[in-house]
Amino acid sequence: METKPAPGVLAQVADLIGRTPVGQRGALWRLGADRRQLDANVVRLPAGTEVRPHVEADVDVLLYVVDGGGHLAGEDGGRQATLAPGALAWLPRGTCRALSAGTTGLTYLTVHARRPGLAISRPAPAPEAGDAACLLHRVCVSCGRLAGESDALFCSRCGTELPPR
Repeated sequence: METKPAPGVLAQVADLIGRTPVGQRGALWRLGADRRQLDANVVRLPAGTEVRPHVEADVDVLLYVVDGGGHLAGEDGGRQATLAPGALAWLPRGTCRALSAGTTGLTYLTVHARRPGLAISRPAPAPEAGDAACLLHRVCVSCGRLAGESDALFCSRCGTELPPR
């Protein structure tokens, strides 16, 4: 018989923020329960940093600003919305978005449907010549997950920005 998880408090976000060094970037917390239908992360961007423009092709994302402030921009790079504590934003799948932290940094919660795990499939045809492609730019420095998409900019597990190519 399968044991179902019980509802309960997962974290105190104010405590997470208080225990984390001001300049630390990336996921402060992530939902880690097995057999879940959602992914969720509390992410911090230090003052003056940004999440470069990118498109999330697979899932809608709900973003809730917990602390600090900044801006949400769309495809053209223009400022669409000012983000402050309590702001709730919907980031529809297939749309380009970027975030920038203000002078006090930006801490936010993201929630979205859980992506299916990577599936085993037939290997891609080998290139005609040359060295194998380096996948290091697709490995998350925070949690070690390999991004499934070659053009991914952020880790689908924890939300940390992936290394530049």
